[in-house]
Amino acid sequence: MGKLPVLTDGDVVVSETSAVCMYLADRYALGRLSPALDNSARGSYLRWCVYPSAVIEPGCMAKAAGWEYKPGQAGWGSYESILSTLEGGLAKGPWLLGEQFTMADLLVGGSLRWMLRFNMIDARPALVDYAARLAERPALQRAAAKNKAEEEEHSR
Repeated sequence: MGKLPVLTDGDVVVSETSAVCMYLADRYALGRLSPALDNSARGSYLRWCVYPSAVIEPGCMAKAAGWEYKPGQAGWGSYESILSTLEGGLAKGPWLLGEQFTMADLLVGGSLRWMLRFNMIDARPALVDYAARLAERPALQRAAAKNKAEEEEHSR
């Protein structure tokens, strides 16, 4: 399909952002970035991993484009239901699975941070606070520093 990202890990080739992230978490951080296969939190984790691409992104696109549709017939429902579901998911906080930070937070958080930055989603307090918690994580700060260095290197 000519899409990015695509991950090659030995003989395994995985595409689609959610699939790549879930694969990496299961392969290299099972029990840390993804709940173990027999953990009762696994179902919720999987739901949140696909929520950005299956619900947030198309729902926000529909709103921005002014699409007329019946929420019960669209896989993402209404824009308001998207936001209230996110708020409800974060209510247990600080992360989507409560105290455990997972790949689901990277996926949902990445989409939210991007959309908040470009005013593509309502800046509700729960979403803004979540984005701020993500920004405070040392791993995200290290990644941002690497990205900035690469950007500076390539802009010369």
